[in-house]
Amino acid sequence: MTFISDQGSNAIDETQLRSPVTRAGYEYWLRKKGDRRFPSRTEFDPLLEVPRLARHIVLVEVLRDPLDFRYRLIGTAIRDNMVADWTGLRLSEIPMQRAPNPIWQHHEWVVEHRAPRFYRPAYLGPYKEFKFIESAQLPLGGDDSTVDMMMVFVDFLTKVAIQPPRLNRLSGSVSPVHPLPRR
Repeated sequence: MTFISDQGSNAIDETQLRSPVTRAGYEYWLRKKGDRRFPSRTEFDPLLEVPRLARHIVLVEVLRDPLDFRYRLIGTAIRDNMVADWTGLRLSEIPMQRAPNPIWQHHEWVVEHRAPRFYRPAYLGPYKEFKFIESAQLPLGGDDSTVDMMMVFVDFLTKVAIQPPRLNRLSGSVSPVHPLPRR
């Protein structure tokens, strides 16, 4: 998959994903997508299919006329590390997320390009041990032309956790990258 990066947006390529959560979420989405541009929301049942990832999922509804985005579901691992629970709110109702904030711009990019977006902004929440948030923002829709929802996998990373996995020269195995345990 090709990725177009915007200067200053914290956008990354899918090959730069370091979190096991965002990588597994993207792989889950790819399996459902198949040969299509993107899958439909109705094809997913994360509580049954990938229960370990369910805590890290955000579902965002795409609203039109005017364009806006509503948080439909925010997983517990995300809510536990946020300042507030924004479930049910539109991005336009949240001062630090309304346009032209980068969060808004990432959502808008997914709708316009009908393609996944990956990014790793600095963490600005209440827990100082986290340095970054890594997100895989994945389009969903009933057809290949309209994104009507997004499934976002989010993980909170420490500075160390964004380093690439290391190869153990003796065993030939790769050591996994692990973020701090959840609260």
